[in-house]
Amino acid sequence: MNEKQRQQQVKYLRAKHKVEELRKYYGHLLVYLLVNLFISCRKVYLKIESGADLLEAILDFDTFAIWIFWGIGLAFHTFKVFGFDFFLGKDWEQRKIQEYIEK
Repeated sequence: MNEKQRQQQVKYLRAKHKVEELRKYYGHLLVYLLVNLFISCRKVYLKIESGADLLEAILDFDTFAIWIFWGIGLAFHTFKVFGFDFFLGKDWEQRKIQEYIEK
């Protein structure tokens, strides 16, 4: 195998790994949404059954606490998969430098 073929194989393996990471992330996101939606609906239903009104049941911290705590874990997974480029873009730093140079 020559050097160019080896480089192509390395690129392919990196791309394959990235796709696998994305698939796992989107699976995690889907499970997060479905499970938390089910748990929250169930909690609201049970609170209404026990005499609370709808607004009181929805605004109770216990209803959305799992969204927050599991969401922290999902945020870490997001940073792992997408990095900080997810929020600022890959060339954000270079654009900011250029902006300050022009001023």
